[in-house]
Amino acid sequence: MPTCQNCGHQWSWKETFKKSFTLSNGMRCPSCGAKQYATKRSRTRMSLFTFIFSPLLILLAFFFDLTIGTLMLIAIPLFAVVLIIYPFLYEFSNEEEPMW
Repeated sequence: MPTCQNCGHQWSWKETFKKSFTLSNGMRCPSCGAKQYATKRSRTRMSLFTFIFSPLLILLAFFFDLTIGTLMLIAIPLFAVVLIIYPFLYEFSNEEEPMW
């Protein structure tokens, strides 16, 4: 789980999960209120999950000749697992890092 770089508070899974769906760049620490930003490394790891998920489903459907219903039975639990893992991929820093 991520920790606040300002006060050392370790975020809970629930706090991280809820804050990860905000539209702003930074997330406020629930303990000290300091703005924390996802590191470049953690954003890269999270985007890899997203970019691997869709092609994996397409390849499964193509190679195993799966119907839409069967594909959905695979996709929904796989999507749920990715959502559960997301908060564990976060790392925070006090400053926003550029992706490039």
